[in-house]
Amino acid sequence: MKPVYIINGFLGSGKSEFITFTLNQPYFKIKGKTLLILCEEGEVEYDEVLLKKSKTETVVIENFEDFTPEYLSELDKRYRAERIIIEWNGMWNAKEMKLPSNWEVEQQITNIDASTFPMYYTNMKSLLAEMVRASEMIIFNRCDGIETKELAGYRRNVKAVNPAADIVLENEEGEITEIFEDDLPYKLEDDPIVLDNQGYGIWYLDCMDHLERYEGKRVTFTAMVAKPEGFPENYFVPGRMAMTCCAEDMTFLGYVCRYEKLDELKPRDWVKVTATVKREFFPQYQGEGPVLHAESLEKTVAPKEEVISFS
Repeated sequence: MKPVYIINGFLGSGKSEFITFTLNQPYFKIKGKTLLILCEEGEVEYDEVLLKKSKTETVVIENFEDFTPEYLSELDKRYRAERIIIEWNGMWNAKEMKLPSNWEVEQQITNIDASTFPMYYTNMKSLLAEMVRASEMIIFNRCDGIETKELAGYRRNVKAVNPAADIVLENEEGEITEIFEDDLPYKLEDDPIVLDNQGYGIWYLDCMDHLERYEGKRVTFTAMVAKPEGFPENYFVPGRMAMTCCAEDMTFLGYVCRYEKLDELKPRDWVKVTATVKREFFPQYQGEGPVLHAESLEKTVAPKEEVISFS
């Protein structure tokens, strides 16, 4: 299989700069040619010396109708490259991308200009979501002058679409490594930490990235009961529905919970949970992750707003 690297983003998001940086790195000085497919021509032009030095051939595809497996296979035969880099056009729906059967996506990275993120998130959310959804890494560049509280919100917005992605924030000085603990809508020292609608969504994402903050702490929240097939005895998932992109794009977010009186609960029951967060191995996590140990569950009514918020 031929490895393919997809670099996503809207025009001006820093895709060309990222690819240029990559081609310049020592680790990229590998055998064979690279085929760089440009699905749009941005403001930054690639340096011919760098392209020659890195054994990179470029091809421009201006229309989505031309981005077909057949045409890509023709390019493959023509250039006989060892690897493919695709600089994707952010105005094309990434969900509709089709590649030759012998091409395999090795990595997908989305670049986002933080200064224009609110505009694109508001007006082109579905296109952005499709790029983010399949990316292993999302890079917010040009974060200079943006308050950490806003950056924390941007981060949560994309994490809601792709919880497993690595999020990188960059300014002119490099990567921003500040921890946004002060921007949480609840206090970590509270016992228990009470999670409202907004707090639950933020806690869910933050607990995934910073489980160390919550180990041994008690949390209280209202949730719907889910009993996935194949779960061990006395384990279920209390969680909430979240709208990650649009009304048609809903997902259930919750962590595994141990409760000794599980036979008293039915799927879709609403309960108020008070539980201690622990780090444990669980088969469905394929490793360690947050496992809740419920000390009390009370049946309750559904909240007025059943769908949670990440903002």
